[in-house]
Amino acid sequence: MCLLFQVFVIIWFGSIVITLNSKLLGGTISFFQSLCVLGYCIMPLTMALVVCRIVLLSGSGTVSFAVRLTVVTASFGWSTFASTAFLADSQLSNRKALVIYPVFLFYFVIGWMILTFSPGK
Repeated sequence: MCLLFQVFVIIWFGSIVITLNSKLLGGTISFFQSLCVLGYCIMPLTMALVVCRIVLLSGSGTVSFAVRLTVVTASFGWSTFASTAFLADSQLSNRKALVIYPVFLFYFVIGWMILTFSPGK
């Protein structure tokens, strides 16, 4: 239960920080639009979590890690691309990198949590 709360707080806090960053940089997107985009773009990482859990049930080893790494990397790229395509368009051209970097870090941390999860024995 504690892990679930930690994940919820990381996603909630990260989404708010990214949204505030976008608004403070002069973005034309509304606060709730940004939260919705970030929330919907977590879906590929959620699917990666399910796949990684199924792979971990079949055993752990080098092949298992390679499959999980591939799935998490693909879903991380998908999430980052989908959210930055929308959030970067709401910024001035000279500030796009300042908006994309926190989004990259946000999804990277979530992807890292999915990849490094190991069930207790």
